[in-house]
Amino acid sequence: MKLGLKNNEVRIVPFDVEWKIEFSNVKREIQSVLEIDENHIEHIGSTAIEGISAKPIIDILLGVDDIHKIDKEMERKLRVIGFYRLRVVRPNEVVFAKFEDETFDVKTHYIHAVAFKEELWENLIFFRDYLNEHNNEKMEYANIKEDYLRQNNPTDINEYTDFKEEFVKKIFAKRHL
Repeated sequence: MKLGLKNNEVRIVPFDVEWKIEFSNVKREIQSVLEIDENHIEHIGSTAIEGISAKPIIDILLGVDDIHKIDKEMERKLRVIGFYRLRVVRPNEVVFAKFEDETFDVKTHYIHAVAFKEELWENLIFFRDYLNEHNNEKMEYANIKEDYLRQNNPTDINEYTDFKEEFVKKIFAKRHL
């Protein structure tokens, strides 16, 4: 299993069963430094969706009581296991990344710290579970990602995310039906 993407690189690879093993290993590391309950750490993103291609980065959802109280101590503890807080600004989310090496050129893992059991947490878990349970939508999502790579210059991660956004919002909306 080879993980990692350079900054702004867009590439997808075939599903790899080792992604789940890697998530479990990193989850244990996170628990060892944060002493957080295991149900506050979830595998999300395409590497958590059985059988579809994905960017080779493990996405981890970390549920916290209050994202506004993520402090230097928590950041220090996550650095012990190789995660660094990014300057990414997203509403209701703090993002950390783990890198391939000390050059910080290739990201291999993300932690998305969000408020536990609130809207964003619930949407991200629902998206993963819904696609794992609904093969037609799972394949539609896989096709959207592949269409982007065929039609566009795959060097803009924000453009890639925007390309998928309508589909993602459509699945989020199903949560309230």
